[in-house]
Amino acid sequence: MTRAIRIDEFGGPEVLQFREVDIGAPGPGQVRIAHTAIGLNMIDTYFRKGLYPIGLPSGLGSEAAGVVAATGEGVTGMEVGQRVAYASPAPLDGYAEERLIDARLLVALPDGIGDETAAAMMLKGLTSWYLLTRSYRVEAGEWIVLYAAAGGVGLIASQWASGFGARVIGVVSTEAKRALALEHGCEHVLLADDDVVGKVRELTGGEGVAAVYDSVGRDTFYQSLDCLRRHGVMVSFGNASGAVEPFAPIELAKRGSLYVTRPTLWDFVGERADLERGAAELFDAVSAGRVRIDVCQRYPLAEAAQAQIDLERRATVGSTVLLP
Repeated sequence: MTRAIRIDEFGGPEVLQFREVDIGAPGPGQVRIAHTAIGLNMIDTYFRKGLYPIGLPSGLGSEAAGVVAATGEGVTGMEVGQRVAYASPAPLDGYAEERLIDARLLVALPDGIGDETAAAMMLKGLTSWYLLTRSYRVEAGEWIVLYAAAGGVGLIASQWASGFGARVIGVVSTEAKRALALEHGCEHVLLADDDVVGKVRELTGGEGVAAVYDSVGRDTFYQSLDCLRRHGVMVSFGNASGAVEPFAPIELAKRGSLYVTRPTLWDFVGERADLERGAAELFDAVSAGRVRIDVCQRYPLAEAAQAQIDLERRATVGSTVLLP
């Protein structure tokens, strides 16, 4: 037996239950992993609330690090005791002391990257990777807008984009978060209640930005469109304020023949070669010091509900990990 967070119904943080579960032995192609650190992400709350439908009962959690405890038939390249990490779309079993997972979803951890760092960066780091290199490939000298710039994805993406030579305008909710974002690659940082569109236009000489990376969703969608230059790209990758409501395509034409994309990580790492490529680029950026991973909050796994409460009320910065 092991212990894990489970939900039997959708709802608030109170639906999270920490209980004993029997996961059994790994089947063909599977690994049993003993978690050492688990990443906390806003998407976890979307699943908990039912915004992203999942079958119930269910676990939660899409990224973690740990060691291989056992391997199933046909698994190669993974040994008991090996340090590994993952970002996985399903099943959602990250909030657990141990779990079963397909070996193809695991990557080996380099010696220089600690377990907490790995757990804090797999989903958020690979998200930053696909946002900046696949959804819209940022070029040196281009202006971009990045929402939640002091959050887990924000602090990684702003550093990485700045390293590419991009000029990053961050958007945050507090003065303390503004200071943090400025320390992590943002050239300018606006508060969410500023005249964001006006200030973005002013900073870019009236032109607007090449791309907006918007994880807020419903409340900022049109504001984000209004920040773009002609032919700019709106990358909507989160729903912190709720899902974006349907809109008429003519809205894109009115603002300069814009593009909108709603990507998800799993479409960029679904093939093993793509996962290995993305992970290698992420590990290289972190190992070389171009991207620093800040684990700013730690909670016992049993206190996952409180961790989600703090995340949703924007009381956290950087990355958060749950410790089994």
